[in-house]
Amino acid sequence: MPEKSLNITNEVLEAILKSIDEGIHVIDLQGKTIFYNEVAARLDGMKIAEVLGKPLLEVFPSLTRKTSTLLQVIDRGKPIYHESQSYLNLHGEKAETMNTTLPIYVKGKLIGAVEIAKDYSRLRMLSERLLDLESKVKRKEKPKSSNNGAIYTFDSIITNDPVFRTVISRGRKAGKTSSPVLVYGESGVGKELFVQGIHNESYRRKGPFIAQNCAALPESLLESLLFGTAKGSYTGALERPGLFELANGGTLFLDELNSMPVELQAKLLRVLEDGQVRRVGGAVSIPVDVRVIAAMNIMPEQALEEKIIRSDLFFRLNVLRYELPPLRNRKKDILLLTEHFISMFNTNLNLNIQGIDEQVSAVFVRYNWPGNVRELKHTIEYMMNVCEADVLTAIELPGSFSGAGKKAGADKVFPSLRKALRDAEVELINKALLQTSGNILQSAKLLGIPRQTLQYKLAKHGMEGDSHYILDSNSKN
Repeated sequence: MPEKSLNITNEVLEAILKSIDEGIHVIDLQGKTIFYNEVAARLDGMKIAEVLGKPLLEVFPSLTRKTSTLLQVIDRGKPIYHESQSYLNLHGEKAETMNTTLPIYVKGKLIGAVEIAKDYSRLRMLSERLLDLESKVKRKEKPKSSNNGAIYTFDSIITNDPVFRTVISRGRKAGKTSSPVLVYGESGVGKELFVQGIHNESYRRKGPFIAQNCAALPESLLESLLFGTAKGSYTGALERPGLFELANGGTLFLDELNSMPVELQAKLLRVLEDGQVRRVGGAVSIPVDVRVIAAMNIMPEQALEEKIIRSDLFFRLNVLRYELPPLRNRKKDILLLTEHFISMFNTNLNLNIQGIDEQVSAVFVRYNWPGNVRELKHTIEYMMNVCEADVLTAIELPGSFSGAGKKAGADKVFPSLRKALRDAEVELINKALLQTSGNILQSAKLLGIPRQTLQYKLAKHGMEGDSHYILDSNSKN
């Protein structure tokens, strides 16, 4: 009986592994494949029968014991995370994957290794297209063009907060130098807007401004994107400039620097120290004149303590440091920014919203705004899209916002007459429709109104048609 249960468990496990939308490849200690799913076969350009039960290096002859992530894990007994791999299969076809490879231990004994693979070729292709487009734009750009990639200046920052005004004043002075800059601020506070302000305040304003989020790409792809590639550095690689070369004479903004792998940080430090970049797989050092501005969304001291940023890189970048205050500490800016976003979306959405009512004002001022200015902007955009009147009320607050609104004391405010009347109307219409099984004419008679009037009210509440209307009194329509 236990043996039967074990077989069922194995069957269930195999079914689960086959259904996963990622390549799964398992080998034993001798390097033979003991499990290989359809996704892995598709990524490798192979058939399952060609791999299952075969030695790994026979099926993928371009790999060696030192270059295969699976065999490295077998030899070392330690996992490898997010490692890119480029290799040829048995048919001479190229495969590129991004792998996480883990040792398999049973009762403390190593019995094999499992690899979870994702298609890396498409991600690399998109990255290379981005580099090609950046390069083409730079070549075609006229010397006197003002389109440098940075559209914001310090005048674009809307604030009445004295602390933030002081930070902006210091930021303007940073534009007069070429020293590295480190900006700290929570997500959504407007770090890139501030950094673009520094660029446009500097003598580099006519040069390119290029921004790259360090959390968006795996290490090897981020490395080739930043530093470029030399022909032959990997299978199919071409000579391509990286972002450092494309930003020559301008500014390179590295956002979420704390997400950059530590190994890559050492290469970034070398470029900052030497002013030269070497393409991946290349032997020639290329001089670059680039001002690097980095941003972090956690406190730099915390990043140092957790060892997710190198101390030498931190001290090299921490020449000029600016901390942008979160929106919850800028209470005066909340309603000021609200007014600005309403005006902006009135133009963009062709609306004529006049403002927000007192209840929403109270909620906004008391709310903590974990997403900062970005969250406020998206909240206003949502409310203006669903609003039927010319003033935004608590009815239009997003569902995810309602709990926060209650915390802010919004539930203690007396409901508006407009909402109370609407809810009563919806409830009566619902009762009439339920009693008549959705018959419009009979429902109109029960309500004592003409059929056309009921149809108008149904259309008004977004329920046009002639059969089985059931309206939700909590609807925001």
